[in-house]
Amino acid sequence: MSIVLIIDDSVFQRRVVSAPLRNEGFIIYEAVNGNDGLEKVSKLKPDLILLDILMPEKDGLEVLKELHDAGNTIPVVMLTSDVQDSTKEECLSLGARVFLNKPVKAEELISVITSLLPEKS
Repeated sequence: MSIVLIIDDSVFQRRVVSAPLRNEGFIIYEAVNGNDGLEKVSKLKPDLILLDILMPEKDGLEVLKELHDAGNTIPVVMLTSDVQDSTKEECLSLGARVFLNKPVKAEELISVITSLLPEKS
């Protein structure tokens, strides 16, 4: 099954997002901030990244910029409560595929993730 990396500093948000994904059979890894996330992207080579914006140490925009500069091809879905149009545009210009506002419904998240991932046999 596909590997999904959740990069979010909120334990609560990671639990809320990971539970329905695990139920769908996704393999879930979690990162507690941007630096941890970038290390895990390098080690785990996930199939998809769920990325929060507001985090300590290195925020989601900085992570997205580093991934973009490195030629990242892993689909990135932004999950955030920051609903500013300028933030959304910046994320999309840096390669994010989808921008979802928190709290996200499990059905919507699963639908988006499924649409971004290639079929695995």
